[in-house]
Amino acid sequence: MIALLLALGSSLAYGCADFLGGLGARKAHVLRTVMVAAPSSLAVELLLWPVLGASFDPAALGWGAASGVASAAAFALLYRTLAIGPMNVLSPVTALVSAALPVAVGLLQGEHLGVAGLLGLPLALVAVVLVSAGHGAGSARPSRTALLLAFGAGAAIALQLIFLHQTPSGTGVAPLIIGRAVSSAVTLAAAGALYRRLGPEKPAYAISAAAGVLDSVANLLFLLAARSGDLTVVAVVTALYPAGTVLLARGVLAEPVHRSQLVGLGTAAVAVSLLALS
Repeated sequence: MIALLLALGSSLAYGCADFLGGLGARKAHVLRTVMVAAPSSLAVELLLWPVLGASFDPAALGWGAASGVASAAAFALLYRTLAIGPMNVLSPVTALVSAALPVAVGLLQGEHLGVAGLLGLPLALVAVVLVSAGHGAGSARPSRTALLLAFGAGAAIALQLIFLHQTPSGTGVAPLIIGRAVSSAVTLAAAGALYRRLGPEKPAYAISAAAGVLDSVANLLFLLAARSGDLTVVAVVTALYPAGTVLLARGVLAEPVHRSQLVGLGTAAVAVSLLALS
């Protein structure tokens, strides 16, 4: 039950971070936004070091660095995917892959679910697709390249979660610090290489920093959830993060919530209840 609550908190934090990051990217090039968000996220994890401890043993270094590389790849692939569009098709593909791969890994590692969990897991996967699918271009079909990028983005997100799950429980926040340091270095190097293409606009500093802080909180909650529960449940609940983005977009930007998303939110509530019983 604790793992489920932590995963829900992680999902909510990821959704809020994505919302704020999206707002920041409207004001300046997305890499400028990340140049503020990434150091802010790393700062939070460094502040948590004295509180939660950190042991930089080889496993923490290796899996943490791997999660950082996957995080940087996820970022690049996700935004490239959404830039090509259509978002209403590609976003659910990315979310579903990011949920399904950790579930498969958890089951292969011998995790077992009760009857309620076996019912709730597929419902949660359906909810991920419904919640992340907005009202789009109707009959618009994505290109093969866009679909491949969407699968790649989802796989990169999934690998980040899987690698964090592999870190030893006694290493504290060390994997998060290493992962964020690596992903920040990769992102900042990319921004430096593309500096002339970033445009003159200044980033929204407060919004971008808040997005980084929330992303760090989301990573921490996921790590704690994965250490205290099954990856199959934790990953799929965390993948419900589009729900937070949808609700914030409704409340702050007055964007409409479409019927499929409402159905998805209801389905998610049922799925989470079944997983809790499991």
